[in-house]
Amino acid sequence: MSDTLLHPTLPLYGRIRDELRTRIHAGAYAPHERLPSESELMTLYGVSRITVRQALGELEKEGVLFKVPGKGAFVSKPKPFQQLARLQGFAEAMREHGHEIYNRLLSIHTLPADAVVAERLHLPVGAPVTELRRVRLLNRQPVSLDVTYVAPHIGERLAREDLATRDVFVILENDYGIALGHADLTIDAQLAEPEIAGLLGLPIGQPLLRIERLTHDRAGAPVDFEYLHCRSDNFQFRLRVAR
Repeated sequence: MSDTLLHPTLPLYGRIRDELRTRIHAGAYAPHERLPSESELMTLYGVSRITVRQALGELEKEGVLFKVPGKGAFVSKPKPFQQLARLQGFAEAMREHGHEIYNRLLSIHTLPADAVVAERLHLPVGAPVTELRRVRLLNRQPVSLDVTYVAPHIGERLAREDLATRDVFVILENDYGIALGHADLTIDAQLAEPEIAGLLGLPIGQPLLRIERLTHDRAGAPVDFEYLHCRSDNFQFRLRVAR
């Protein structure tokens, strides 16, 4: 039995769970590799079958492993993730980790700003804004529906860009010379309505994350307001906070 299991503050199944998780994250088992059987784990740790099953059940809930009836437990493929602590475009963040990114452009057009969009962008209600709707695909799987609002003088230029492969943030900074400063984010949960479910390949009513992101330039003026409707089954957002 490993020294890790001598830690006295956790129940036995919790200590086994933590050691297996640590080994998986350290690369001892590759994605989709079969873990030792329940019997092998019972022998390895000197515990009962119910203790092993509790440990494996906890890891399954966390998404660290998945079970195949009659075949055993297998290591899950890690979910791609984006750090919310950095102001980055989606493609910027994902390409750093070697992922394939593509944006399916649904529409880009000018419309009157509703009360929320007008307030966020410091415009009168009904003022013209450009709405950009995209489905973001990560490794050829849809991960989010992004609805972006910008002032028309920016939107008219964006309509001529390659929005299938380029991030709006990169275009704003590198092509238009708009230095981005900070973003305010609000995160809540929603259930997938029929339109969003269809675009993201999900059952209607599937839980989603909805992020509102208001990005400012370095002078503090609002530049870009977005609703990000994100799947939670094949993608993660992460954030480190300090006390």
